[in-house]
Amino acid sequence: MRIHHLSAAAIGLAVAFGPAGPALADKLLGSYVARISDDDKHASDGYALDTAAQMVRQDRANWHKFGRGDAEDQDDPWFGSTAARARLEKLLGRGGAMSARTRQAIARGNPVIQVDVFANSVKVEVIGR
Repeated sequence: MRIHHLSAAAIGLAVAFGPAGPALADKLLGSYVARISDDDKHASDGYALDTAAQMVRQDRANWHKFGRGDAEDQDDPWFGSTAARARLEKLLGRGGAMSARTRQAIARGNPVIQVDVFANSVKVEVIGR
């Protein structure tokens, strides 16, 4: 029988983003602020992104993977890995994660957003233009 060892970070992500039992509320883990700029509207290989969820995910890839960010961008402890960013995009696609107005602002402009990260969801709001 094999025993697998997980790092504390991996365990933390599993707890933060794994399925919750009925006893677990959707606890606020924290928040970060970011500007969604034109750099965040294109994938790493250059093609234009279609959805606000993809753009928010790309913002985190630019920050964590490529070391590029905008002046307003803040660090976060949740989306450093490719798998965590894929999970972020999935959570952003759920109802209630972003209003239609927020999605439009991201797709059509370069807003500053606040992302509230919960154990089982995320919430995005525009806080600046």
